[in-house]
Amino acid sequence: MAERVGFWFDPLCPFAWVTSRWILEVEKVRDIDVQWHVMSLGVLNEEKNPSPAEDAEQLSRWLPARASTAVEQQYGQAVLADFYTAVGTEIHNRGNREFESATLNALRELDLAPEIAQQAKTDANDEAMRASHERGISQVGQEVGTPILAFQGTAFFGPVLTRIPRGEDAGKIFDGSLALAEFPYFFELKRSRTESPVFD
Repeated sequence: MAERVGFWFDPLCPFAWVTSRWILEVEKVRDIDVQWHVMSLGVLNEEKNPSPAEDAEQLSRWLPARASTAVEQQYGQAVLADFYTAVGTEIHNRGNREFESATLNALRELDLAPEIAQQAKTDANDEAMRASHERGISQVGQEVGTPILAFQGTAFFGPVLTRIPRGEDAGKIFDGSLALAEFPYFFELKRSRTESPVFD
């Protein structure tokens, strides 16, 4: 039976993007079933930053997560995964930092309702987005970010990767994560990053 893996992401996060491409590589070499979930860096950092209603730049940064929530609600899990790939490719691989444009391009690429981009300028789906965010963050605590991976009854922030492991290397990292998840008293393993994310 496939190992179910919950993956929480905000499309803006470059580290979540690398980790998400890794977990897709893991799917090729391990029997796993990834369930994609939206979280929001905007929600996570809400106390530090102006609300999106008060700040145009903040609104732009909320758009991809809000649009992802709307896509999942209208089209389901499988299409959410496709949308994340499309919007993440726009933002990270193509360097499109105009997040409204990136969102629209991803919607068009998948032939999804373009009005989702306009809807994402409002709080219409924030209740659902916040609920999804809370389901992820409640498993790991408020002092972490995205990505969050949940499996075998536990959850971790990370793994934080700067490159995308392929083939059996991807599988080995997943195996290590499973091994650590067996120990309820294991919490953190960390070192300083010496390079920025690479997306190819």
